[in-house]
Amino acid sequence: QVRLVESGGGLVQAGGSLRLSCAASGRSFSTYAMGWFRQAPGKEREYVAAISWSGANTYYADSVKGRFTISRDNAKNTVYLQMNDLKPEDTAVYYCAAGNMVTGLYPYWGQGTQVTVSS
Repeated sequence: QVRLVESGGGLVQAGGSLRLSCAASGRSFSTYAMGWFRQAPGKEREYVAAISWSGANTYYADSVKGRFTISRDNAKNTVYLQMNDLKPEDTAVYYCAAGNMVTGLYPYWGQGTQVTVSS
């Protein structure tokens, strides 16, 4: 079992930055790939970024490539999402998840943190 708790969301103006954190507790955090997902009101949840268990490989949705950076610190059981040049369309609840990048299955999810970008 892995328990995930996100933090760092908030209200920011367009062009601003936020850094989300996801703290994990439980066994074997470092063996899981980690992902960030988001869900805007009235829309389906969408993939944002993912990072391999070692941190050596990262992947991004086209909509955030070049603006967002995912990273992890296995010693601190934490994964981060640095978000720069935020746009109003980035407004959503952001979730972190632990799972497997190859299968795309993420069985463990946090409760989410709200990010609101004003224009």
